[in-house]
Amino acid sequence: MEPAPDLERLRLLPELIEHQRVRTTPVRANDFAEPLAEPSPFRASAQRLTFDDGSHLFAKLTEHAPADYLAAEANGLRWLREATPAAVELLYADDRLLVEPWIEPAAPTRAHAEELGRRLAAMHDAGADRFGAPWTGYIGETFMDNGAAGSTWAEWYAAKRIEPYLKPSRDNGALDAADVTAIEALAAKLPALAGPEEPPARTHGDLWWGNVHWGADQAWLIDPAAHGGHRETDLANLRLWGGLPMFEAVIAGYTEVHALEAEWEERTPLHHLFPLLVHTTLFGRMYRDQLLGNVSHFTKLSY
Repeated sequence: MEPAPDLERLRLLPELIEHQRVRTTPVRANDFAEPLAEPSPFRASAQRLTFDDGSHLFAKLTEHAPADYLAAEANGLRWLREATPAAVELLYADDRLLVEPWIEPAAPTRAHAEELGRRLAAMHDAGADRFGAPWTGYIGETFMDNGAAGSTWAEWYAAKRIEPYLKPSRDNGALDAADVTAIEALAAKLPALAGPEEPPARTHGDLWWGNVHWGADQAWLIDPAAHGGHRETDLANLRLWGGLPMFEAVIAGYTEVHALEAEWEERTPLHHLFPLLVHTTLFGRMYRDQLLGNVSHFTKLSY
C-alpha cells in the first residue's frame, strides 16, 4: 500500500480531477453487470488516481447521487475502522468523491484468511448501540433503512431488511402476490428461526466476496453498508455468489476469538433474504428463484 498524498492535496482532489491534473483509470467493480429494473440517473464509478509523482489512490466518484450517499459509506468505514484494522482507511470524502489508499491486489492466502476471521470476530464484538445505525443507509444503488424497530434482531430484520423491499420488488415485476405472501409468512416466523438472541454486532452489512480485497499484507474490508446487526449475517454473506476463497479458513480464525452458535450454518438462508431482496429490487425477476428457494428451505413450500 502506497503512502497517501498530503492532506492539502486531498482537499484539492475534486478541483484537480475536474481540471485533469490527476490521471484517472477505471477500476473494474466487483459487482454484477445486469441492467437495473428501473432506469436511474444515479451513477457511481471506481477510479485509480495517479498523481504526477507516480503515487496512486483509489476513488469512488458519483453523479446524480443522493447528497448523503457517500456519507453513509464514509460513516461506515470510520465506524468499522475504530474496531478493526481490516477496514480500509478513509482518506477523504465529500458528497461526490470518496478516497482511500490504493491497495495493489494479491492472491488470497490461508494466513490472511485466518487473520481476517479473527479480525471479523473482534469487529463484531465491538458491538453497536442498537440494531441499525444513526446514519441513512444505502446498499448498491438503493436505499437501506437503518432506523430502529422492535427489541430483537428478528423483529428488526423483518421490519427493516425484508418488508421495505417487498413493494418495490412487486412493483417492478420481480415478485407476484403469492411470493410476497410467502415471504411475509416466513418473516413472521423469524423469532422462532433466528437462533439464540445476541446483542447488536458491529457488522459490515454487505460482506459478499467482492467486498473483501486481498492485498499483499492482509485482506481488507471495503464498500460497507455498516450497521448494528447480527454477526451471522456477515458470515452468511461470505457464501453468496460463489463464496469467498478460503471461507473455511476465515471461520477457523473467527472461532478462535468467538465461538459460533449451534446450527449457524443452517440459518444462512435467512440472512440471504436481505441481499436477494435488494437484488430483486434493483435487477428484477432474475433473482426471484434464488430468493424463493431460500424461503422454501424453511416453509417447505414448492414454487
